[in-house]
Amino acid sequence: MIGIIGGSGLYDIEGVQLRTVHHVMTPFGSPSDGYRVVDFGGRAVVFLPRHGSAHSIPPHKINYKANIWGFRELGVERIISVGASGGITPRMVPGTIVIPDQILDFTSGRDVTYHHGEEGVIHIDFTEPYCPALRKALSAAGRKTGIPLQDSGTYVSVNGPRLETRAEIKAFSLLGADIVGMTGMPEASLAREAEICYAGVSVVTNFAAGMSGKKLTAAEVISGMHSAVLQLRGLLQETFSLIPAKRECACREAVREGTL
Repeated sequence: MIGIIGGSGLYDIEGVQLRTVHHVMTPFGSPSDGYRVVDFGGRAVVFLPRHGSAHSIPPHKINYKANIWGFRELGVERIISVGASGGITPRMVPGTIVIPDQILDFTSGRDVTYHHGEEGVIHIDFTEPYCPALRKALSAAGRKTGIPLQDSGTYVSVNGPRLETRAEIKAFSLLGADIVGMTGMPEASLAREAEICYAGVSVVTNFAAGMSGKKLTAAEVISGMHSAVLQLRGLLQETFSLIPAKRECACREAVREGTL
């Protein structure tokens, strides 16, 4: 089973047919919304709106632990997370679709792990925070469909819900960040702890603070995501056909290999 976590503007994709909705209660509380099992290009896919269907949950209030756990309970083994981001480096102009390969985590106050010592100390390997097999499939889908992608980039995750200052973006740039968003962590690390393959698809909807000289607005983010929906649909549909049937990556054994 493949899951999709959708961000701003991705809740209604034309041509996707709803089959059923699963409301899952997890040991960590309620997920953001019901899990929609949809027919996406002839394939059953589990979709979850990250901010709720009414887009009412801000980034710092999302129950990331419940969201990932609910996918696991439904048998999902792979998750593609789609979200908006701000472009920091010159190659990350608005409209760019990025398959990031690294993360900088500047979030705080979020519940970041399923393991608090009850079953021993667990240190998952996070050298490569995104599943290489899923990233490879996404990159190949971009080439096959002719959808231009940036198939690498460092995503810096911040708390939100406020947008960043010019000085913060400058600091992130010096640290090697290419794009900035508010939901990449702990979503990625929790998926690794759940032994679910996870990859990100970031749509650059705006220049980050101080990069263009213009004031940033939330409307710009939503508009940018809507503009990318057709490309995202084509990219995801092609990706599904390129994902290997059997998982061979290290994601499936992350906890066993990280247990002391």
